[in-house]
Amino acid sequence: MRKLLLTLFVILLTCSPPFHEIVLASKPFPEPIRGIYVNAPNTNKPIFNQLLSLVNSTDLNAMVIDIKDDHGNLTFIPSKKSPYYTIGRPYIPNPSSLMNTLKKNNIYPIARIVVFKDNVLANKNSNLTYKTTNGIWKNARGDSFTNPFLKEVWDYNIGIAMEAVRIGFKEIQFDYVRFPEKFEKVENQLIYDKSAFKGNRVAAVSEFVRYAKEKLKPYNVKVSVDVFGNATVIPEAAGIGQNFTNIAQNVDVISAMIYPSHWTAIFGIQKPDLQPYHLVEGYAKVENERLKKLNNPPISRPWLQDFTASWLGNGNYKVYGKKEVEDQIRALHTQGINEYLLWNATNNYTPNVDYTPY
Repeated sequence: MRKLLLTLFVILLTCSPPFHEIVLASKPFPEPIRGIYVNAPNTNKPIFNQLLSLVNSTDLNAMVIDIKDDHGNLTFIPSKKSPYYTIGRPYIPNPSSLMNTLKKNNIYPIARIVVFKDNVLANKNSNLTYKTTNGIWKNARGDSFTNPFLKEVWDYNIGIAMEAVRIGFKEIQFDYVRFPEKFEKVENQLIYDKSAFKGNRVAAVSEFVRYAKEKLKPYNVKVSVDVFGNATVIPEAAGIGQNFTNIAQNVDVISAMIYPSHWTAIFGIQKPDLQPYHLVEGYAKVENERLKKLNNPPISRPWLQDFTASWLGNGNYKVYGKKEVEDQIRALHTQGINEYLLWNATNNYTPNVDYTPY
């Protein structure tokens, strides 16, 4: 059920230090892309062999691997000359070996970079984050966010993307490209620089995406962005700064996070987690309508749910297994969407799934 292979050519690139002679892979990768999330520490544990086996024995063909994690750490130790050396952590002890393994197995490598949620940078430079009279602001989960209005924060994250390209990743996936959830309810209590864009959150996030795509263009690397599924079905999610159309027209791939467990009643479905097929089908119809209005729409590659949302409480969730995962994939396919990514935070994916169940 695989389509024709997409041929990628070897390109030698030279740019300003510290990124010299970046060589992109010559081996073609399969399409459409069907991937799984892999947290960085698991690349150096026995579970990674299981994940390789899963991909090699099925129609999966890609891995999304943390390069800048949810705390703001770089997940490998870069060159001592790198400006990111001090934030490196040895979760991926040998990046070259990892990339060679992925290449040998013809697995498409996607670097996940968590952008504006960043405890490390916020603690390092409080001028780049939000503050209260008591210090650095944190959300209810204890996370700090950097300020999307600041170009210094943009360049910092794009530099990390360049580090990922340098070690061999073929796609940069920016996540948390947004302001904190419900930011509009707390912003007046916070101290931060909002002079740029006259405080327009949507303008700041949209321009970051455009700017990042422009800066990464010389590296012949694809750029993707994760967005809230809800940002697609409303004109724009102004509170977090996400406008689906603005983002989609400046990326190669758009990855909406459409986990059924993350929705309230919508598309005539009162309890979406109980009806994964209909939830995904309803979402895909709306997304297709928005994308077809663009002159050059990106590839749609949504994030699907491969976990059980027991926190929703009895009667509001179901145990997700083979059928529930396949139902989501099948629903996308009926709407002409054949690429997707599967999320499980611990990388414990459901066994025996048919990843092309149509």
